Amino acid sequence: MTTFLELGVDQDMVDALAGKGILEAFPIQEQTIPLALTGQDIIGQAKTGTGKTFGFGLPLLQRIGANPEPGVQALIVVPTRELAVQVTEDLEIASQNRAATLVSIYGGKAYEGQIEQLKAGAQIVVGTPGRLLDLANQRLLDLTKVREMVLDEADKMLDLGFLADIEKLFSLTPPVRHTMLFSATMPGTIVTLARRFMSNPIHIRATDPDEGLTQANIEHIVYRAHSLDKDEVIGRILMAEGRGKTVVFMRTKRAAAKLTEELTDRGFNAAAVHGDLNQEQRERAMAAFKAGKKDILIATDVAARGIDVDDVTHVINHTVPDDDKTYLHRVGRTGRAGRTGIAVTFVDWDDLHKWALINKALDFGVPEPVETYSSSPHLFEDLKIPAGTKGRLKATPVKERPAREGARAGGRSAGSREGNRDAGTREERGSEGTRTRRRTRDANPKGPGRHETHSHEAHGHDAEGGGEPGAPLHTEGEAPRRRRRRRGGAGRGADSAGTPSGAEQAGEQASAAPIAEAPAA
Repeated sequence: MTTFLELGVDQDMVDALAGKGILEAFPIQEQTIPLALTGQDIIGQAKTGTGKTFGFGLPLLQRIGANPEPGVQALIVVPTRELAVQVTEDLEIASQNRAATLVSIYGGKAYEGQIEQLKAGAQIVVGTPGRLLDLANQRLLDLTKVREMVLDEADKMLDLGFLADIEKLFSLTPPVRHTMLFSATMPGTIVTLARRFMSNPIHIRATDPDEGLTQANIEHIVYRAHSLDKDEVIGRILMAEGRGKTVVFMRTKRAAAKLTEELTDRGFNAAAVHGDLNQEQRERAMAAFKAGKKDILIATDVAARGIDVDDVTHVINHTVPDDDKTYLHRVGRTGRAGRTGIAVTFVDWDDLHKWALINKALDFGVPEPVETYSSSPHLFEDLKIPAGTKGRLKATPVKERPAREGARAGGRSAGSREGNRDAGTREERGSEGTRTRRRTRDANPKGPGRHETHSHEAHGHDAEGGGEPGAPLHTEGEAPRRRRRRRGGAGRGADSAGTPSGAEQAGEQASAAPIAEAPAA
């Protein structure tokens, strides 16, 4: 294998890479670095995870010098926030013995820190199109002195609708500059960009041999699975022998959040990266995954491009990708840097047509995925799952139910109040000024059949009988009686023993009489 020193990289960067155990160049690096060092414009076509960050990063760092003047001299445009963070981290490793400073500029984080780094004289900017243009329009990002410009994952930026933004960024840079463009695929729009904004670029294609090697390093397993059984199947795959870091790809943000919660309940260390999380949460999840604190990452496709982790052993496609390119990007998270990996794909009955197209494009020879359940013997054999394994590390904790003791002690919790409303019960709403009923259990009723009383709290009196809220309206074997209201307390003797007091009569009249306007004084 070729060393970076043999490719013409400066000794200080060679030493910095060696300190991280990076000693030999990948094929795409061997082909791009010598040409890029001379200032040749390059179109590099290679899959994600094949080492192209150093393929353009090392020449870029070397060409701006070990001690560059303050001000933005190099611009690297990437499609996603995660990829911006990843590229920045890689170049910080290579430039640690140099005076050049980098800044990541992307949405989802506060402007202040990014603006401060720009004002401090950062020479290399790595960013996403939207935030870059935002700062440029505010005259906070000056691109007029850019000498090196890189478009990374250009095909993805086109997929996300960034073409107009990319053209605007090009127009803000000097017409004479060194430009490198990297893409996994080469649609016509990228060719047009190259013709408009690059000078006699050389097309370096490292896809075919590299892709063939990657495919050989990955075992592809495809199952036709039932959606209600997928969680259990995934849980059992996570118990497979030799299973290390695992990435599970989901179709939607909601499905990603739901699976994360499910796997956490099952006892697994799972983190999520999807659009419903803010940038700080996404970065924390990615950092925990890279550090090994979390060994399962659940992601949507947009986040896939920033997952640059060498020791991923398994990739699971919870649903079949939309096309063969997306499939390759997903499974490319494993089998990196010469390692082996396993890619498991679930195909729903409704998605068999999608799989047919992927199978044909990638020539897998699996037109009909085998029907598979969590109890299927071939699942255990294919993935080396120990016999009898269940997809759970711990029992699901019993969720606490709303406590009812508080209600019997004289008050109700908000949770029990909502539950009672749903069940059609009547709650006390004295604070709202409405007449309501309270259920009571009276150990010493004032008369036969008296089991329901009116609340007089609105009139300064306690409910009759001193019963507990939440008790039944009547005792077993007795039918509830509806008490008739009469003006002036008439008829009260039929419901209770004894003569009511004047205060009680006044309260009863106030409760039953229609509302009338008080006479003027």
